[in-house]
Amino acid sequence: MKIVRTLLLILLVVAVFAAGFGYGRWYGKNAGAAAQKGGRKILYYVDPMHPAYKSDKPGIAPDCGMKLEPVYEDGGAASPAATDEQAALPMGTIKINADKQQLIGVSYGEVESGAGVRTFRAVGKVAFDETRVARVHARVEGWIDRVFVDFTGQLVTKGQRLLTLYSPEMLATQQEYLLALKSKDMLKNSTFEDALRQSDSLTAASRKRLELWDLSDAQIEEIARTGKPVTNIALNSPISGFVITRNAFSQQKITPETELYNIVDLSRIWIMADVFENEAPMIRLNQQATVSLAGSRGKSFRATVNYIQPQVDPVTRTLKVRLEAENPEMLLKPDMYADVEFRVEMPGRITVPSAAVLNSGERQTVFVDRGNGYLEPRQVEIGERIGDRLEILKGLKPGERIVVSGNFLIDSESQLKAAAEGMAEMPEHKHD
Repeated sequence: MKIVRTLLLILLVVAVFAAGFGYGRWYGKNAGAAAQKGGRKILYYVDPMHPAYKSDKPGIAPDCGMKLEPVYEDGGAASPAATDEQAALPMGTIKINADKQQLIGVSYGEVESGAGVRTFRAVGKVAFDETRVARVHARVEGWIDRVFVDFTGQLVTKGQRLLTLYSPEMLATQQEYLLALKSKDMLKNSTFEDALRQSDSLTAASRKRLELWDLSDAQIEEIARTGKPVTNIALNSPISGFVITRNAFSQQKITPETELYNIVDLSRIWIMADVFENEAPMIRLNQQATVSLAGSRGKSFRATVNYIQPQVDPVTRTLKVRLEAENPEMLLKPDMYADVEFRVEMPGRITVPSAAVLNSGERQTVFVDRGNGYLEPRQVEIGERIGDRLEILKGLKPGERIVVSGNFLIDSESQLKAAAEGMAEMPEHKHD
């Protein structure tokens, strides 16, 4: 039995040796041929997405599922075609297959060129139209007899009676006018032309004086018709509007300097808007704008720029712009805050979706689709924001296909590859 075991052990060792020798002779030869194909020796295998990952065997990358690519001793790529294709692309260009693009949510947009509309907003405040404000004074001295408009905020119409006034001076002038009319009537058949002319002159002078004291033609005709002076003269509203100041009270003595009422017409109002200085050059006279209020439930008003202040506020760095708007329903009230929207037609320019630009502060990057899964990082210069797009001053051409989502992950991969490529190009230091 002992002899049999010894013989079996010897046969097993010989078989293993023969198998190893045969494998080396056949498979080792083929492997060496594959490794030395074309006289090129494979050093190791790398993940094309993460060049820092190395393996001494071919296979699949554990993190991204991509096939490992060989790195040759001569520094070349897997195939001459791949070498030529990658050599023509800028540093940092990465290749991502369609499956992985779908996995990380890559989507594309296009570089566009054409005219657009620039929209920007400003905060405004509703104010009186200063050309529609009337300050009511009596032109004679006297005493207020009765007040008909007796509270601030009351709506009055043009010609409406505000108060009645007793003035001794006005009463004396009315009597002079009546005497002049009586004298004219007595001398109408007189042969003395000079006396008739003097009577006419006195009548005209007395009437003119009453007119200058704001008596209407109807009031003067009433005095002439009745032949009696009016003791209490009515003072009427010169415009239609709201009373914003009232200083008239019964039995009050007044002079021509006394401001009795301040009336404003709100059927047309002003909006004073604060426009930032970088947007001020786009404002023009007669330019249209849209005005909306916080509580207007989507209702908007059309307004027109009618004045641009010549200086910028040194504190807020804004420019005052005045707009006027019709206000038939009286929804726009003085001192209300309003949102003013300006729309400006812009000249033709190159734009991309704003999400396509990665802005690190020092540089702006856009990834351009170069085909076959290759994505190139392109440095650009940006201009103004136009809605949800950005103006591109330099770096892109109209029609180029660009990445608009998933670019943060792509940028990370690109930077890692660029760093690895930079390290690979560093010269090796030899030590004695």
